[in-house]
Amino acid sequence: MTTATQHTVAERAIDPDVLNALVGQAVGDFGAVLNAALVVVGDRLGLYRAMADAGSVTSAELAERTGTTERNVREWLSAQAATGFVTYDGDSDGIARFSLTPEQREAFTNEGSPAFLVGGFQVVTAAAKADEKVAAAFRAGGGLGWHEHHHDLFEGTERFFRPGYAASLVDQWLPALHNGAGTAVVEVLQRGGQIADVGCGHGASTVLMAKAFPNSTFSGFDYHDASIDAACAAAASNDVTPNTRFAVAPAATFPPAPSGGGYDLVCYFDCLHDMGDPVGALRHTREMLADDGVVMLVEPAAADALADNLNPVGRLFYAVSTLVCTPASQSQEIGLALGAQAGVGRLTAVANEAGFSRVQQVAGTPFNVVLELRR
Repeated sequence: MTTATQHTVAERAIDPDVLNALVGQAVGDFGAVLNAALVVVGDRLGLYRAMADAGSVTSAELAERTGTTERNVREWLSAQAATGFVTYDGDSDGIARFSLTPEQREAFTNEGSPAFLVGGFQVVTAAAKADEKVAAAFRAGGGLGWHEHHHDLFEGTERFFRPGYAASLVDQWLPALHNGAGTAVVEVLQRGGQIADVGCGHGASTVLMAKAFPNSTFSGFDYHDASIDAACAAAASNDVTPNTRFAVAPAATFPPAPSGGGYDLVCYFDCLHDMGDPVGALRHTREMLADDGVVMLVEPAAADALADNLNPVGRLFYAVSTLVCTPASQSQEIGLALGAQAGVGRLTAVANEAGFSRVQQVAGTPFNVVLELRR
């Protein structure tokens, strides 16, 4: 923006309609932010789950079902009804009744549904809890590591991404991949391959693949000890411990495939942009691959130009990136800070610098882009 343009904007008279619209938008955002916390409260107390099979309930009935205090439940129900997350059914003998529609039940109680929303609200509220730490990182530099955030960030991330992975990973994303020999990666996994899941977090993606391809061996790596503990528990509860292993290891130094010969597939699920040195991580990955091995890089969907990301999804991802992803990268060596809206062009440049000459998009959703990386 030129100096002349800046002066023109600064000296223009305030348009009351534009100002009122801005204030109205802010009021809506105030309610959205506060109700995000109420969603987490409702999930934590089991309020949604208790409503799911109860039909129409009063606040007293819901409080009795959940062992909570009626007055607080009454206010929560009113706030949720005003938001549209529960349904107000009117009064019966002067007492308000509430219920969940089938759509509301799907969004707030069905953890296996791609429409399940609670994990996203956990991410939002956990990220917001770090506002003072993030402000300090703005001033002093040095970033803010994932491990320095509230524990709900880890649980919420897993709950938010797992349904989408369950809907797309095995049936769409993996079948879109081919290795350096032109063989479908799914064929390799069915016969028995070696797969690494780098930055695996709580292991949701690793477990999904291990269940689908029992003849293959899966290794999940993450720098965060508590996440690896959660991943091991997930593997045990899903009966995939025979063909999975989890270990604490940074992306730039994760160990070789257990049976030698290199990994047939290395996966990065929504994590490369969080890394301080994504080029170094991918360079190490290239060294760990089998000769015809392939990398599946899953990243948040984004256009290459800022102007094309100024939409609701971009708004969400830029906000999370400001509070979590960019500071996380800055807290590590190199601190490249790709951000959650890097775009395919920037991701391709990073992969090329790491030694992958073939990069192509093979799949995608409104929230993710899936890239195939080969030598």
